[in-house]
Amino acid sequence: MTGPSELGPFLYLFAGAAGLLVGSFLNVLAHRLPRGESVVWPGSHCPACGAPITALQNIPVVSWIALRGKCAVCRAPIPLRYPALEIANAALWIGVALKARDWGGFLSGAFLTSACLALLAIDAEFQILPDKITLTGIAAGIGLAFLSPSRAPLSAVLGAALGAGGLFLVAFLYEKIAGHEGMGLGDVKMLGMIGAFLGPAGVLLTILLASLSGSVVGIALIAAGAGTRKLRLPFGVFLAIGAVAAYFFGAPLIARYREMWPQ
Repeated sequence: MTGPSELGPFLYLFAGAAGLLVGSFLNVLAHRLPRGESVVWPGSHCPACGAPITALQNIPVVSWIALRGKCAVCRAPIPLRYPALEIANAALWIGVALKARDWGGFLSGAFLTSACLALLAIDAEFQILPDKITLTGIAAGIGLAFLSPSRAPLSAVLGAALGAGGLFLVAFLYEKIAGHEGMGLGDVKMLGMIGAFLGPAGVLLTILLASLSGSVVGIALIAAGAGTRKLRLPFGVFLAIGAVAAYFFGAPLIARYREMWPQ
């Protein structure tokens, strides 16, 4: 069976175009899931006036530019988040195409990065992490492991168990010691999803990178006078950043760590 690399430049064009289209769907998820709306029905429409969005008005990025970021009917502004999410997803899928060595690996990387991007957008705005993404992601991560020679199904199962079980234990102990909730079950399920794709080592690296990035942002906000020590940041945002970083750079980071601490 032909692998991704054998398609040459066509693969990157395909990954970019498909990434834009899926990025458009991620915008649907980011808008509708937190509001409890169906992602299938009704069709695309303006949230402000309800006017249907035609196929020509729904071309990723291009339509937003042509419409100058406004609804064609009521002229309500269309947030910059829409083209930004589409472009970001396309870039991530091109990165996955460059990294993947088999189709199972490509599908795994594409699903993980898109799921993390959607969760980042939702958690940043609504501070929730929908089960329809995280639980579906756990099942997809384990299932896709059977299609990729580079990922072992056992590693996917252990990663999901470590991610969800380990973070649940931390959250439970924190609540018992501090007397209040430190993180929600959405974070637990999200890390379980990440573990299903990245395995146990990827879970640990994701937590490290998420904690580091969250700390940097928190300290920066406090220094700028925009927050206090009690400021609660949406941890799912940093889990998404950590997971994507671990996916793309995890192998060299882990190899570097082992060189520093030889067995």
